Amino acid sequence: MAQNKNGQVKRVILDTIAGWKGLSFGIVCAVIGAVVFALIPPLILAKIVDTVTAGKQTSWAVIMLYFVMLAVVAFMESVREGLLIAFGQKITHALRSRLMEKFVHLTADNINQQEPGTLVSRFVGDVDTVENLFTSGIISMFADVCKIISILVVIRFKNPGLTVVLIVMLPFLFVFTRHVQKNMLTAQIENRKAVGRASGHVPETLHNIRTIHCLAIEKYMEKRYDTYISESYYAMERTNFYDAIYSPVILILNAVVVAVVMLLSASGNPHVLTFFGMSAGTAVAVINYISQIFTPVESLGMEIQTIQSAVAGIHRINEFFNLEVNEADRANGKQQGVRKTAKDIIGQKKQVTTDKIHTADVGDQTAVSFENVVFGYDEHLILEGVSFEVKKGEQVTLSGRTGAGKSTILKLLLGLYEPQSGSIRIGNVSATEVPEEERRSLFGYVEQSFHMVPGTVREQITLYDRRITEKQVQAAARLTGLEDSITSLENGYDTVCTPEIFSQGQWQLLSIARAAVAEPSILLLDEITANLDVETEKEVLQALRRVSENRTVISISHRTSAEMGRIITV
Repeated sequence: MAQNKNGQVKRVILDTIAGWKGLSFGIVCAVIGAVVFALIPPLILAKIVDTVTAGKQTSWAVIMLYFVMLAVVAFMESVREGLLIAFGQKITHALRSRLMEKFVHLTADNINQQEPGTLVSRFVGDVDTVENLFTSGIISMFADVCKIISILVVIRFKNPGLTVVLIVMLPFLFVFTRHVQKNMLTAQIENRKAVGRASGHVPETLHNIRTIHCLAIEKYMEKRYDTYISESYYAMERTNFYDAIYSPVILILNAVVVAVVMLLSASGNPHVLTFFGMSAGTAVAVINYISQIFTPVESLGMEIQTIQSAVAGIHRINEFFNLEVNEADRANGKQQGVRKTAKDIIGQKKQVTTDKIHTADVGDQTAVSFENVVFGYDEHLILEGVSFEVKKGEQVTLSGRTGAGKSTILKLLLGLYEPQSGSIRIGNVSATEVPEEERRSLFGYVEQSFHMVPGTVREQITLYDRRITEKQVQAAARLTGLEDSITSLENGYDTVCTPEIFSQGQWQLLSIARAAVAEPSILLLDEITANLDVETEKEVLQALRRVSENRTVISISHRTSAEMGRIITV
């Protein structure tokens, strides 16, 4: 099971490969084709040069073949890059979809523990590193290694001595490349940090400018900013230094290798010529191969760096996948076909046997019950032994000091949290057994402020739930008193929402319409009038009374005017 948990990213990748077999096969063919075809043009050029130096006429067909092969090589490289980008996008899409699927089912505790910046980095930065693992990591590294080996094999038959020189020299070149790249990366990271500190220093100074003047610390702030700029400057100097020395070193090594080989091949020594002797055409081909072999060696260092970064990203993504999901969702998955509807949970009465006909069945009348519920965040206890019942159709208001756990009770009912001990029942089932797809039919939840989603007025009410009909949308708008305001808009219910099209009170009415449109059995109201003025509050409460008819209502309010029905002290 642990292996399964730690291999979520691997599974997504394998599923993508299996789902796009044609694309995967095309990448393999393109990589092999690019490597093989890249070996051919230098051999054709060698033949052309040897023919010319021998005083013979070169066939136009051979010349055209040379240029055609160059075009084929360029085409194969383009195809490889295009297919790799396409495959990387498939991986990215699959990973982000799977991450969002995981995210929406996380427990509230795990969600609260996630820092927004860290969470975004999982979806953006870490996923991008996995994409780079294929577009500029493993596959590119495989292609470069194949290219290096194939060039060495060809040179071995053309010039054995040069092969020995290259085999001895290439490891040193690789080590030098890695050293330079590591130092450049370190310097670049330090530069980004310094620039970030310098950039943050400006708004910080602006925000605290009065305090700075009052305390006369202008010099300190100037010196601090100058320190950040200096750190960035020194880091950039190191980056530029390594960048400046690397390219000339590679060019010099390339030139030295070519010069040494040419000098040895022209030495006239029979023993030397045994290993380094070659024709003019072969010399041209060898020089071409030498220029080709330096580029993949240079790329290998960066590709290893990309793979290391991707491995770290994969580890962080797997950590996210291993977070606990909502217990209600897990319980629903275990039911395997036993589907409870909102009507089953609270709308229907339990069967009463004849020997109990005169005995009241508590479950018949109870909408919500808490029994010795204990709950806390980390080590901080919020609810301790809370017990109460709410009857069907009853309206109650939760009362208590700030921090007593009133909003927590609503979140427990919604299945966002699970109590440490005790039981929470909704109708005749446990709160953790409420199927996800039935929650909206069971609960209508209204918060302090409206949270707009991208889309039209209709979509603000339906939340993209296709089960909700147009008739239900209009009925909810009519019930909350919003129908005239909506129909007066340019496109009515199809008007794209922007913050300015409704007043604050109208947005709250829209929030009530959103909660009521699915015709839920239970309404949960969390300080819905806290941010409203007196007149707007009256309008919202009137709409709320209409919506609350024949429904169980549990509300939280610090305003006496907004209290509904029986008071339950928490």
